[in-house]
Amino acid sequence: MYKIGIDVGGTFTDFMLSLDEGVAETYKTLTTPEDPSIGLFNGLQEMADAHKMPLKGFLKRVGTIVHGTTVTTNAVLTGSGARTGLLTTKGLRDALEMRRGIRERQYDNRFTNVAPLVPRYLRLPVKERLDYAGKELIPLNMKDVEAAVKKFKAENVQSLAVCFMNSFANDAHERRAAAILRKHFPGTYLTVSSELLPAIRFYDRISTTALNSYVGPILRSYLNSLVKRLKDAGYAGVLLIMQSNGGVISPGIAMDRAAVTLLSGPAGGPVAGMVYTAVQGYDDCITVDMGGTSFDAALIKDRTPLLTTEGEVDRMRLALPMLGIVTIGAGGGSIGWMDEGGLLRMGPKSAGAKPGPACYGFGGKLPCCTDADLVLGYLDKDYFAGGRMPLYPDRAVKAIKDNLCGKLGMDVEAVAAGMYDIINVNMAAGVREVSVKRGQDPREFPLVVAGGAGPIHACQIAHELEIPVMLVPKESSIFCASGMLMSDLKHDFVRTYAVQLEQMDKARFRRLFDDMEREATRLLSSENIPEDRVRHSHFIDLRYVKQYHEVSVQITREELMRAEPAVLASRFHPEHNRLYGYSLEDEGTKVELINMRLTSLGLSDKPRLPEEKYHGEDSSHALKRRRRMWLPVEKRFESVPVYDGHKLAFGNRLQGPALIEQVNTSTFVTPEFDVVTDRLGSYTVYLKGRDEFARRVG
Repeated sequence: MYKIGIDVGGTFTDFMLSLDEGVAETYKTLTTPEDPSIGLFNGLQEMADAHKMPLKGFLKRVGTIVHGTTVTTNAVLTGSGARTGLLTTKGLRDALEMRRGIRERQYDNRFTNVAPLVPRYLRLPVKERLDYAGKELIPLNMKDVEAAVKKFKAENVQSLAVCFMNSFANDAHERRAAAILRKHFPGTYLTVSSELLPAIRFYDRISTTALNSYVGPILRSYLNSLVKRLKDAGYAGVLLIMQSNGGVISPGIAMDRAAVTLLSGPAGGPVAGMVYTAVQGYDDCITVDMGGTSFDAALIKDRTPLLTTEGEVDRMRLALPMLGIVTIGAGGGSIGWMDEGGLLRMGPKSAGAKPGPACYGFGGKLPCCTDADLVLGYLDKDYFAGGRMPLYPDRAVKAIKDNLCGKLGMDVEAVAAGMYDIINVNMAAGVREVSVKRGQDPREFPLVVAGGAGPIHACQIAHELEIPVMLVPKESSIFCASGMLMSDLKHDFVRTYAVQLEQMDKARFRRLFDDMEREATRLLSSENIPEDRVRHSHFIDLRYVKQYHEVSVQITREELMRAEPAVLASRFHPEHNRLYGYSLEDEGTKVELINMRLTSLGLSDKPRLPEEKYHGEDSSHALKRRRRMWLPVEKRFESVPVYDGHKLAFGNRLQGPALIEQVNTSTFVTPEFDVVTDRLGSYTVYLKGRDEFARRVG
């Protein structure tokens, strides 16, 4: 049976089709923002046409579709989520607005707070209170709940959320309030914080709960429609949804926990990065993905992507586990503009898919990154998307000239070169966010470059960061889609148990983990994962007494069963030192447990990546022609050889400068770098003279 990975981006929808014999095919269609499923079905039809089958017959041969979606992300970014009503403890209705009481920009007096997703008149207080241990101090006031029901009905809310103080320790009040809401609002989307995130920290919990209800009806409507359309088209296989944590889940669970999809698309990238770098023996890497709208960067250490529970989506706190991906507005559609000081800027606004960059010919008038790339010679007007989509250099030139040249007093080519340099610096800053700010040196990591636009800019990003080696997968243009097919089903669980390690009840510690494991096994069983394919990983959040931030460390099954405070603390001290530059182990400072976390995997069958036979170093058979291109370090145009990437094979070498053209992307190799092709057909781009990187390929 075939498998399909689908990544719906802001500009393009990417597809990877894995066939029975291990062959992979890539496809791209323009994203349709008004209804993403239209672009999705356009891609499915394109695949069916390529295999000379009707769509219904083609889909009968597909066993699994893994889908990454931006539906929930776009709902938050555009403010188009559901009209949500929130029940919360009396005295705390403004927690969404007050946040943590910390100014995001301490010295910016003009900086305004982000508007809450739920307006104040729909955040209704309920008299009730539990203490930190879950003991009832004030009973739940049923009259307040009934009054809230009347208000919500009058305001025609589309979704509901319940988040009471300290409900992580005792969910009785939330369960009673939720039962009343379900009775009066049957079928209405409802999120209960103790079910979604039973963890300490009230603002994190209420923000995550509100986010889930805000995007839940949007995702539920989209997935129900998609499931129906697929069924009507003859699809009887499995549909899985990509999560922000790098795993996949069934559509039913995704609808209930919609917030887990808020970084659904980019999460496939780090998963794919681990697979492609493993071929050359790397355990660490930094993945970057430059698409049409955004640039995503993530760091993988010891074959494990970094996770965070302190993520944000448009400045809204999301405390569910998610990959530590930094996303900035830097893509092929990023618009060049002048700021108040007369400086040239790139992004974060994007021309998107429609109208797109001026050179697309869809009516765009503003100069974009892709327009600059075309002017500089990195794109072929007759070979974009394999020739299916012609580009218009004259429109790119006009957009740059009309909007920027006069203001800068420079000619078109000089402005295009400036646009190219600026967006590269922006993306290098994004890589620093995931590496330097986390105590890692980017020079020690291979850079895995993906996205339709990424390989054109990769050498300059590496040059800026002094990274000596890059890996450009042959399927780089649909990198996240390929990563989705390599992902396992994954669920995260958390329980708060705040106690000093020395005073910990070992039986309770083990029991809480046992409860989470049983819940995980039941959930994975509902997704048809047998128990012998379930894998559990255990983590604990620890901190020094009187500190605020905790550090999450993994523990073994043996350490869990022994539950020895000294052993658990020994896992914490070195990790705290790595992250913050010191530990208090020698001072005898007490360590306290805050949260216990479980990550459970349901192992899935992965597509096999076909390996090529060695073809020797000579690459002359792939030479197509020469083309005039801008060399960014040398600051001049030069005639550069262009190679057909589909003809390059394992062992083939190139010397920079060179351009490798493929149907869905191009790789620009500056004069400072050379290239060798590995056994998967990926390009290893390395600094001249650093042949140790080339030797890893063999």
